[in-house]
Amino acid sequence: MRQKQHGGKVYVYGRHALMEALAEGALPEGTQAKVIRKVFLAKDLRDGELQALLKKHTIPTAPLAAGKDKELVGREAAHQGIIALMDPSALLVSFGDFISSLDLKKNPAIAVLGEVQDPHNVGAIIRSAAAFGLAGVLIPEHNQAPVTGAVVKASSGMVFRVPLVSIGNVNSTLKMLKEKGFWVYGLAMDGTTTLGTETFDAPSVFVIGNEGTGVREKTLAACDVTLSIPMHTRTESLNAAVSAAIVFYEWSKKHPEAL
Repeated sequence: MRQKQHGGKVYVYGRHALMEALAEGALPEGTQAKVIRKVFLAKDLRDGELQALLKKHTIPTAPLAAGKDKELVGREAAHQGIIALMDPSALLVSFGDFISSLDLKKNPAIAVLGEVQDPHNVGAIIRSAAAFGLAGVLIPEHNQAPVTGAVVKASSGMVFRVPLVSIGNVNSTLKMLKEKGFWVYGLAMDGTTTLGTETFDAPSVFVIGNEGTGVREKTLAACDVTLSIPMHTRTESLNAAVSAAIVFYEWSKKHPEAL
């Protein structure tokens, strides 16, 4: 996913980036025009497939004027005559809509971000969630890096492939999930349960905490299990996104149907 943030706006560029967003099933039907707000196309572009998709989703287009490309995405960007203005916040869905869409009999897994501040970590966690079959990533409104251009880039386009869910208070959300039958796992360096011993035979929630301080104390108290990852003694801890990827992979081994 190629993108550039300019003056508070986010631009994705190149045919592959835009086709990824418009691919069937990438976004809920009817939301494409909310996410992709406008597309600038080179006057000599001949791409019937792309233009048909833009028309289908009623996404407005405009000619890419000479010099406009450098203003929007810089001199070095290989945009192929295609630059799109996007609204990353439009990718977020409500918690109510998301939870009602899940089939809990299939024991799905979801990730909850708990004050993850680095947008590159947020994007990497979203990418791993998509790779290992998680049903969604829940993103709090406060004290949390939001979905930005940097997140879109770090996810390698997976923001279009896995539901991103807006939530309020993390602890209140965990309480609601537990009432739905989810088992809540907090990722913690000194967790009481070692990863590899869990069967993950119920709907699962994985809480990933802040890069420096980890999962908040009150949130850890709300978890059913605190998970630690076994590692060599020469290493004290792992990056938040790396830890999440390892846990997601371990869950996927118990749920090959999700891949």
